[in-house]
Amino acid sequence: MSTPGATLTALAGRELPGRTRALDLDLDQVVAEAAPALAGAPAETVLDWTLATFARAEVALATSFQLDGMVVLDMALRLEPGLRVITVDTGRLPEATHELIELVRGRYGVKVEVVLPDAGEVAGMVTAHGPNLFYESPDLRLRCCDVRKVRPMRRSLQGMSAWVTGLRRTQGGERAGLQEVEIDPDSGGLVKVNPLARWTRDQVLAYVAAHHVPQSSLYAQGYTSIGCAPCTRAVEPGEDERAGRWWWESGAKECGIHYTLEVSGDGSTRLKAENDKQGGRNV
Repeated sequence: MSTPGATLTALAGRELPGRTRALDLDLDQVVAEAAPALAGAPAETVLDWTLATFARAEVALATSFQLDGMVVLDMALRLEPGLRVITVDTGRLPEATHELIELVRGRYGVKVEVVLPDAGEVAGMVTAHGPNLFYESPDLRLRCCDVRKVRPMRRSLQGMSAWVTGLRRTQGGERAGLQEVEIDPDSGGLVKVNPLARWTRDQVLAYVAAHHVPQSSLYAQGYTSIGCAPCTRAVEPGEDERAGRWWWESGAKECGIHYTLEVSGDGSTRLKAENDKQGGRNV
């Protein structure tokens, strides 16, 4: 029986000079072969496999520049300085996030690809429902996230084979079952790579400290998860690290990028049933 290390070496060996495009690969088969070997592997190993398996034009790191994403960004750019880095600017981000993007550009020399929502879609939504529609109902909150976050991210991933995230199991909720490598039905069947899947928050903090990774100034103010300014608050002692996201709602603390959501009969948000999904959209 081959060892996990040997299996990873064999899988990574697919990447050769002049290799055909990753889109020629059966992505389901790629994940089926790699996932068992990568389960519990060091984050750097997961990233090594990703960079060895997919052509550079077909893989990207998507981040909102939270601590987890910054750890993955720091690791990934050490391995591949030319990796594509994508972020969505919803138009409602805190200024601290813009300041961090500038720090990242200077520190790592990376051209962050800032993706914007469709101006016409935003204008139509705000005209119909007001600028702070997300406070009115869960349905309108999901609509705002869909227009400002989900659709821009989906557009930016078109033509890709894989994307890298900073998701962790210990962030709770829907993320508890994350694998290091998995097929992402919500992004049209792309390979989703989660190098920190089994990391704890303490491991993230330790890496940030050891490598002097830049971080948002909001963490010093009690924030533990950061999204749009009006939808994020600092957490209280003992609260879950994502408790400050959409704190007025009950249910799933997600925007829809990673998990398609719906509103249940009691007004809480929840994962949308697989057979009810409509092309990966959450509304």
